[in-house]
Amino acid sequence: MKISVFGMGYVGSVTAACLAEQRHEVVGVDVNPTKVSLINAGQTPVIEPGLGELMREAVREGRLRATSSATDGVSSTDISLICVGTPTLRSGRLDLSGIEKVSVELGRALKEKSGFHTIAVRSTILPGTSDGLVIPNLEAGSGKKAGRDFAVCYNPEFIREGTAVADFYSPPFTIIGAHDLQQGQPIAELYAAIDKPLVHTEMRLAEMLKYICNAYHALKIVFANEIGTIAKSVGVDSQALMQLFCTDEKLNISRAYLQPGFAFGGSCLPKDVRSLAYLGRELDLKLPLLESLLPSNEIHIRRGIDLVLQTGKKKVGVLGLSFKPDTDDLRESPTIELVKALIGEGCQVKIFDEKVKLSSIIGANREFVEKEIPHIGALLHASLEDVVKDSEVIVVGRDAREFPGLREMLRADHTVIELARSKNFEAGAWKHSGICW
Repeated sequence: MKISVFGMGYVGSVTAACLAEQRHEVVGVDVNPTKVSLINAGQTPVIEPGLGELMREAVREGRLRATSSATDGVSSTDISLICVGTPTLRSGRLDLSGIEKVSVELGRALKEKSGFHTIAVRSTILPGTSDGLVIPNLEAGSGKKAGRDFAVCYNPEFIREGTAVADFYSPPFTIIGAHDLQQGQPIAELYAAIDKPLVHTEMRLAEMLKYICNAYHALKIVFANEIGTIAKSVGVDSQALMQLFCTDEKLNISRAYLQPGFAFGGSCLPKDVRSLAYLGRELDLKLPLLESLLPSNEIHIRRGIDLVLQTGKKKVGVLGLSFKPDTDDLRESPTIELVKALIGEGCQVKIFDEKVKLSSIIGANREFVEKEIPHIGALLHASLEDVVKDSEVIVVGRDAREFPGLREMLRADHTVIELARSKNFEAGAWKHSGICW
């Protein structure tokens, strides 16, 4: 099939490369010329395990190319997937400027096309956005009618940064929301090789599903962290407690995220919880649980900050800066908030994260860095050993196994603070503390 993917960030890049691997002809469309150049050179614009090899092979064999022209993308394909970012404003309101721009561009491009075209939105959007914004923009720009001249579906993604390629091929399910079953059929054919449940449903229900999934994921993380904090205070092993809790697979459903650790972050959970809470306020609904998720998460970040400050030491080494392993995504990383607070308290901070290289960070990720922590370059160091040697407090932001040789580098005068539990790591001559165990 011939497919154009609008927006070559994490979701768009993974989607385009995986579809190209399945022998489809794929055109990536992005306004960022750097991303376009990288893709056409066979390089990935984002850091993601396995993605670079897929993209190199797809470009080499001529199954994937990139352009900045929406008209080129639409005219040369039969299906367009919208994968642009949908961040939130400070108020929590969803920023739909990316969706607005791409739907306007698609509308203009459709005007020049004679054949039928199918469009699927994969970006995370609130219920009613397809009907209230995307379709009107497409119709206004093209002079055509949805359902007659082109089809619009909603096809949410369920991929996680760090495991995105594997998640593309093994999602929990594939959801296609459309006003007519036949309109969603071309999208269903894209996933014919994926042996997972495929569900056709209503457009608004599909739009809502991604939000409730992410809100539930956020809920599980906050729940585990609050329970871990209480357990630590009363002398209960929080890991053993949660392990026992998770054995109930009939009612407690899943082990995913139910591990006491640091706060949640990234480009999905914070903004989606924020958007859902904002929607509730717009509708004059009282949703105390949803509204409590982000404040509880922020308090948990404060716990991590306080653990460091309570040591009374000023030289702090932070291991792991991105919000999770195997990604360079710094957007809303809770560790960045921790670093900013420590700097404000007069701490001398050095950071080690081999995945984070400022020279290769582009797009929304770079915009976040330049806005939130523009001086990060002076804090990043290429050597784990140097960071550990020059620090009094070592903040292990992720599983310690990600930092080979760390145990051997630690001294008796070090204080180690773990934000992510690592098996058998606490045994040693150094002082040790976990954030909620």
